[in-house]
Amino acid sequence: MLDRLHELENALSQPSERDVAFLRGHPGDILIVGAGGKMGPSLARLCRRAADAAETPRRVIAVSRERIEESGVEAIACDLMDRNAVSKLPDCPNVLYLAGRKFGSTGHPELTWAMNTLVPAIVADRFLGSRIVVFSTGNVYPLRDVASGGSRETDPPAPVGEYAQSCLGRERIFEYLSGRHGLRCLFFRLNYAVDLRYGVLLDIARKVHAGEPLSLAVPAFNVIWQRDANSYALRSLGYCETPPRILNVTGKEIITVRAAAQYFSQRFGRTPLFEDDEGTAALLNDASESHRLMGPPEVCGAKLMEMAANWVEQDGASLNKPTHFEVADGKF
Repeated sequence: MLDRLHELENALSQPSERDVAFLRGHPGDILIVGAGGKMGPSLARLCRRAADAAETPRRVIAVSRERIEESGVEAIACDLMDRNAVSKLPDCPNVLYLAGRKFGSTGHPELTWAMNTLVPAIVADRFLGSRIVVFSTGNVYPLRDVASGGSRETDPPAPVGEYAQSCLGRERIFEYLSGRHGLRCLFFRLNYAVDLRYGVLLDIARKVHAGEPLSLAVPAFNVIWQRDANSYALRSLGYCETPPRILNVTGKEIITVRAAAQYFSQRFGRTPLFEDDEGTAALLNDASESHRLMGPPEVCGAKLMEMAANWVEQDGASLNKPTHFEVADGKF
């Protein structure tokens, strides 16, 4: 098990040639705010490894409530709601902002709003002179008909539920400070990263394997290999603008719940079980602009399904954090 986890962690933080080339032409230290979440540690490692491969000396600094220990990464423990503590963070020209709250949002909406709007105001005010890639979500868009191909960056937001509304609030805070102070940033609207220990494909694979029913109410989804998402996040530093640029980030394919379940049923020798009427609308992003700017993801949806099946067959570890991709009312 430890060997598989080590291999997974190594794969998630493996920089591409494009990452290395980007850092050769993009100087400056990198600060990762909210580095203790699902993506933060692997993103910090990828930044460190890419900088080392580029032979461009720089600090990679991970900021989180509790210090994370990663080789070659400086760790700073910081309560992001403490303005005084944030003011003491080191100056840094390149900031990757990952802080936020999703799970449990329904039970404690006030904490969700504080994390997703108050903290951005504090951090943005501290780093007005930096480039900031602001992690956001496709949840700021409405559900779209599957045949539409998904929401584009030019589509107006229409968030459903308090979590999604607070995520749009996070963007608006950065947008306000960008307009007022010239802050350069990019809204990184990510849909469903997969790292095998969590993600939509793991949710579906585990249910099929366990003989549990799958809801078809939200019939389709996008996914992206987390290493590809990490790579896009790093290179998005080169596209920060005033006013903020919006960039959808996900895979090229739209995958249906039914098709994924049927794939896993064949792999596991199980009969897929379904419940709820099959819907026609889903949370979907058209990420063709990010693919045009930075190239397509290196791992396709079919390969991700194969990887997820292998992981479940080998009884791989899980973070036990379901994505709730089947939720249509915004209550997470």
